[in-house]
Amino acid sequence: MAENWYYVQKGNRQGPVSQEVIISMISQQDLSAADFVWKKGFDNWKKIKEVSELQVSTEPPFEPKPEPEVKPEALNFPSAPVMKIEEKEVSFIDMDQEDRSIFIRTGNDRGEASSDYGPFSIKQLKQLYKENRINGKTFIFKTEMKGWKILGDLPEYQNIFNELPPSIKDTDRRASIRKPFVARLFVQNNKKLFEGLCRDISIGGMQILVNEFKGQSGDKISINVHPENTEQYFTSSGVVVRVLEGNSGFSFRFNDLNDEAKQAIEKYIQEN
Repeated sequence: MAENWYYVQKGNRQGPVSQEVIISMISQQDLSAADFVWKKGFDNWKKIKEVSELQVSTEPPFEPKPEPEVKPEALNFPSAPVMKIEEKEVSFIDMDQEDRSIFIRTGNDRGEASSDYGPFSIKQLKQLYKENRINGKTFIFKTEMKGWKILGDLPEYQNIFNELPPSIKDTDRRASIRKPFVARLFVQNNKKLFEGLCRDISIGGMQILVNEFKGQSGDKISINVHPENTEQYFTSSGVVVRVLEGNSGFSFRFNDLNDEAKQAIEKYIQEN
């Protein structure tokens, strides 16, 4: 069966069409190397120049056209795929000390209700540790990781905090049951892909923690959300209602949440 492809042209999503149609449009320069395409199996929209099977030789040489303004509604995912997360080995000791990409979950480390914060840098983690705001039982997460990991279990713990890690019990490791709820999103008129951690989610909206958010209240957003490697994913568009202090994230209100997405959110809330 031929694969269905979608593409964005002049800010509007088009398709489905066959791969042959896409290649023909590239050859005729109706699509440029900078235009977005998507097919089932892609995590997100990709530029044509990033898709190996769409590379063609053209005469005269292929000249990219100016990138069109891409509206967020054009980036809504048709038949949205589950985005698989391959867990990577994350070396915290080799990280840039100023790179804000680490999220923390506190509360479990003090026998209280849990809450997520971030993103923080290694430098900021050291300061939080020095101020006794986090400890060896605090959970941390990076988007490259599959799930939350307890701070005291890090091999780099002693190098980062200059002391031996505390004794961690299995009950401490099991304290974080909720899975990380990760969002990938495009902000209006901004082709940069953000990836952040969702919290306080409901069928009305949620907060998303993300590094150096450049948007502002009123911005429209196209978003693809999934917790870990599960079937509970959904896509939606909506609007930013509040930017968090220090541009560390924003509150987001859904505009077009369908029944399937509502069921995914309700199931996630009930299970966690």
